[in-house]
Amino acid sequence: MNPFLIAGSTIVVIALIFYSIGVIAEQRKRLVTNFVLTFVSLGLLCDVTGTVCMIIGAHKIITLHGFIGYSALIGMLVDIILLYRFKRSRIQTPSHSLHLYTRIAYLWWVVAFVSGCALAMVR
Repeated sequence: MNPFLIAGSTIVVIALIFYSIGVIAEQRKRLVTNFVLTFVSLGLLCDVTGTVCMIIGAHKIITLHGFIGYSALIGMLVDIILLYRFKRSRIQTPSHSLHLYTRIAYLWWVVAFVSGCALAMVR
């Protein structure tokens, strides 16, 4: 297996851990704290890094999995922007729509992660 794909896969697993810690903390407490922002931001950083590694190591850039993965990455980026904007407003409890969007973006990201795992197992 290509070393870039191995590195990218490893980094994306770390992104899953960071995203999970941040999103689960937000969903349970219904608060956007510095803890949540730190872990979701670390998840995004790892996600972007892992995606770049996989793009370098892949033969095809545009695939169904690529589309799902890129859209999930954009969804998490939008979520982080919304969470930071919310945190700046000094309101403690996020609106129902932001809380729901965070959950949907995270679940879509997990779908992209699982589809990548399934693809790796088939190869």
